[in-house]
Amino acid sequence: MRTGTNRVIRRVAMVFLGIFLLAGSFGFGHLTGVHSQAALAADEPSEFAVFWEAWDLVLDHFVDQDKIDFKRMTYGAIEGMLATLGDEGHTTFLSPESVEMHQSSLEGAFEGIGAYVSMEDTHVTIVAPIDGSPAEAAGILPGDIVLAVDGESVEGMTLNDVISLIRGPANTEVILHVLHVDAEAPVDIAVIRQKIELDSVRWAIVPDTTIAYVSISQFAADTGQELESALRDVNRTKIDGKSVSGLILDLRNNPGGYLREAIRVGSQFLPNGATILIEADADENTTVYRSRGWGYARNIPMVVLINEGTASAGEITAGAIKENGRGLLVGATTFGTGTVLNQFNLSDGSAILLGVTNWLTPDSNLIKGQGVEPDFMVEQTPSTLLMDAGALEEVSLEELLTTDDAQFLRALEAIGGDLPQLEAAKATETSESR
Repeated sequence: MRTGTNRVIRRVAMVFLGIFLLAGSFGFGHLTGVHSQAALAADEPSEFAVFWEAWDLVLDHFVDQDKIDFKRMTYGAIEGMLATLGDEGHTTFLSPESVEMHQSSLEGAFEGIGAYVSMEDTHVTIVAPIDGSPAEAAGILPGDIVLAVDGESVEGMTLNDVISLIRGPANTEVILHVLHVDAEAPVDIAVIRQKIELDSVRWAIVPDTTIAYVSISQFAADTGQELESALRDVNRTKIDGKSVSGLILDLRNNPGGYLREAIRVGSQFLPNGATILIEADADENTTVYRSRGWGYARNIPMVVLINEGTASAGEITAGAIKENGRGLLVGATTFGTGTVLNQFNLSDGSAILLGVTNWLTPDSNLIKGQGVEPDFMVEQTPSTLLMDAGALEEVSLEELLTTDDAQFLRALEAIGGDLPQLEAAKATETSESR
């Protein structure tokens, strides 16, 4: 029985597909800023003098002058500066290569091994392989620590540097030297890079029920449209002549995406004009974003699955559904990314994703550093296999009840009430265990 894809639920900063909430339109160059060096120099803080002292010392006295790389030094300084802001997992620097990869992933396709990676305690760590990706097929696991790429040690490298080594054209091989969780010795894993095409929305009917399961993996450029299409199909579906009676929305391990798409997604579930989120800038000026248009799932009973990997736009959606009284949340407290990003493009093609506003839930609760709490807390270990749409198409309800995904089972119980099939399966399972 396939019970889902191995996914990790850590409080980390995902950069491969990023924990992010991008303001602006498709292409995310909508709000950018390129500043001239002259303008910066005029307002340069006196503290910068120490930086230039250090820079000059390196240039004048470092013994291995051929090791000096101005670009890496500059990028490292920018990354260090942004790290001091405390906007963990959100405000970040992207090299030109990472900008291209970041945009490609949001557009739903990119070339690489297909994995979420992060920098955790100075270690480049695999957060999770993407469903059906070359990384998953090769045996890359959540929690793997990347020690080397193609024989080159990654010790001391920035995350952007390591990502640049791992990514590459389709049909080329990369060898990762990784340490599995709880393993004593590292192993080499060869992965053939491929074009990764991401469908951000997937759905299935929970076997032997009239409950629909819909998952959103990220808030990409077309997620709202994909969700609308999926919900339209859900509404047309008949199970033994019966319509769908409930919906489980799975936002677990969703790293975020476009603010625009969060509004579109929320509008599918909330009544027209309902508050989805509130933005507050540094001067405490606020902007309210409301649901709009006609949604396909504004009345169906629903439960939302969340965990520590639910971030940004995922948290906005979960918080809006909870505080508008639209549905129950099941799982674990979310990541707590509470800033909206603008992308500021730099002159060499690199960029800074900078938190420019805080976002609040409809009840004006600040999520930054706190997260959204579920109505029903069900904690699971990082190694728990999570249910997904593909697995639901392969199992019976009786088989489903053997899953380790207690969050999913609690959601099914909450949305299904006293489903005869569920109770019968439980009774059978109890009888067989005696």
